[in-house]
Amino acid sequence: MHIVDGVLSIPVVASGIIVSVVGTVLGLRHLTDDKVPQAAMLAACFFVASLVHIPIGPSSVHLIFNGLIGLLMGWSVFPVVLVGLILQAVFFGFGGILVLGVNTLNIALPAVVVGVMLKPHIDKWPPSRVGFLAGFVAVFLTSVLVSIALVLSGDVFVNSASLVIITHLPIALLEGFVCAYAFSLLKKVRPELVKQTCQSEIQ
Repeated sequence: MHIVDGVLSIPVVASGIIVSVVGTVLGLRHLTDDKVPQAAMLAACFFVASLVHIPIGPSSVHLIFNGLIGLLMGWSVFPVVLVGLILQAVFFGFGGILVLGVNTLNIALPAVVVGVMLKPHIDKWPPSRVGFLAGFVAVFLTSVLVSIALVLSGDVFVNSASLVIITHLPIALLEGFVCAYAFSLLKKVRPELVKQTCQSEIQ
């Protein structure tokens, strides 16, 4: 769901940079030494998931896993996503350097929202329900933020913005099912990891 360089207006790019810097600083403050290996693993998962993508106008369609990362990392999802996006931009030309702030914001902020929203229900709801909602809602919110960024950058992108939301609905469903399985498995084999990360990272 990367937006490419040269598409967004300067105010949108600048706003994305500012918010992403704040989010990354908060994320680094929450990232304790014992969580660094987990953050690296999740950054790698995010990096690999985005390699298979379909270009849609100035954006693209692909799996993200930001909802699952948000459940496990809270605010630390910002530096995790930022690292993944930098590697994708440098090695594969996905997105771009100038739009790193906006792309980070579009992917990381919904993950934080999902983490905060679902934290009270992690021990009350079945893990499959929590995982599905995390995957579906995060992808849907990301598509909405991408569309807003495009619309704010010019009327010429209105059709593309609508297309981004429409094309990501099936992706959101798919990611919901994948995250439902992944979170259920993780809570079964490493319940202490889920409990610890959710309590310490999502605040």
